[in-house]
Amino acid sequence: MRRVLPLLLLILPATVQGMVWAVEEAPPNILLIYTDDHSAAAVGCYGSRINSTPNIDRIAREGLRFDNAFCTNAICAPCRAVVLTGVHSHLNGLMDNGDVFDGSQPTFPQLLQGAGYQTALIGKWHLKTDPTGFDHWAVLPGQGDYYNPDFITSEGKTRDEGYVTDLVTDRSITWLEEDWDRDQPFLLMTQHKAPHRSWMPGPDHLDLYADVEMNEPETLFDDYATRGSSAHEQEMEIDRHMYLHYDLKIEPTDEELAELQGPDRWIKGMRERLTPAQLAAWDAAFRPRNAAFRAAGLEGRDLVRWKYQRYIKNYLRCIASVDDNIGRLLDWLDAQGLADNTIVIYTSDQGFFLGEHGWYDKRFMYEPSLKVPMVVRWPGRVEPGSTEEALVQNLDLAQTFLDVAGVQAPDRMQGRSLLPLLEGQEAAGWRDSIYYEYFEEGIHNVQPHQGVRTDRWKLMYFPGSGEWELYDLKTDPNEVRNLASDSTHAGQLDRMKSELDRLRAFYGVPGES
Repeated sequence: MRRVLPLLLLILPATVQGMVWAVEEAPPNILLIYTDDHSAAAVGCYGSRINSTPNIDRIAREGLRFDNAFCTNAICAPCRAVVLTGVHSHLNGLMDNGDVFDGSQPTFPQLLQGAGYQTALIGKWHLKTDPTGFDHWAVLPGQGDYYNPDFITSEGKTRDEGYVTDLVTDRSITWLEEDWDRDQPFLLMTQHKAPHRSWMPGPDHLDLYADVEMNEPETLFDDYATRGSSAHEQEMEIDRHMYLHYDLKIEPTDEELAELQGPDRWIKGMRERLTPAQLAAWDAAFRPRNAAFRAAGLEGRDLVRWKYQRYIKNYLRCIASVDDNIGRLLDWLDAQGLADNTIVIYTSDQGFFLGEHGWYDKRFMYEPSLKVPMVVRWPGRVEPGSTEEALVQNLDLAQTFLDVAGVQAPDRMQGRSLLPLLEGQEAAGWRDSIYYEYFEEGIHNVQPHQGVRTDRWKLMYFPGSGEWELYDLKTDPNEVRNLASDSTHAGQLDRMKSELDRLRAFYGVPGES
């Protein structure tokens, strides 16, 4: 489809006034499917050893898979702010989950909206303010609930009965069918809660993997022998820090109910939120397994292994629902004849520890947390079945969306458009390293840190303790041998420190390293 569009002056903040957009080809629709805490190790096309994801794999098969995609700050709200603004956390002002997003700063949805796109955001938001730059939005309050979630809209709060991943997709398709004006291109951000903690599987997948023994990660019983103090002092171990009732879904006895601590105190409310039919299905699935666990009387490493199996299966069951619903969206685009002019990107806000180093959660700059899945389908522009090794980040998404729409990006944006990579072109002067920063203190006791990663090397610096960690990802992909104090790697350590200083200056990081 071709059409001539008029020049549109963007009515936006002064920093971006005067930008214009003019294209002869109809600009593409943009569908960003965004999940929370999805490890690349739990995606089929990335070589998962524990699950299959046929619909995410379909995007990769019909498009491109980025093999070196990373986040800038591995925690929920900051990642979302980076995607919206195209600048690092220290510049957009949202550095940890306690901060409030400033929606008045330029974001790519605002820019697309000003250039004639119809924009919608549905699902997890987590930024503590009402979304800006969207013609339609329906967001979960905070983290949201897996079952019968509330949605906040411009008209108030409503509760939908059902499973959150299905409902976010339902609302996305309903907006496309009932509210989207087909004379305008659309930006739709479908943002799932899953597979975020507390890993409550949907009704269609309660029994998935019930009879399967999942592969354990090589470092499940890591001793952090060469790592710094943060790795030793963290509070995110499957062994010591998972809650029996909240995390692992063991229904408490009456005696246990009276003594619950921490998140375990929420289990009663979680069960009460389910409808009678939902609760009956839940108990039919979990009560026999829980009875077997109590009868086994597990201790030591056997108990840790059981916890890992319970955790990973529920996590993967949540992903199965995500994958099903991605299939629904892809099928809808195909049925409507919209696939050829719609760019579809699937990615996650950050990765997640699936037992590596004995952990769950994220935050650290180690690979399971830093690396994200990112696959893109755009028929006619992206070669099916292609892969890309370049170092890319969530920082690049805003400029990419603006570029494919023919909209000029503000100078303040710090990423780079992925469009040349998507089209198989050589991207002159592409980055050789990425910068990472993490600021949140207290939660899970992970110390703030910053770092740099190249195609082979990673350097992490913890300002609070003054500790450095250096890893050779080629010879030590599991990151268990910290080489920072190894004299034979002193030259490499100095080079990486210099690169970290360069990136800090390049991205305008305040203070001294």
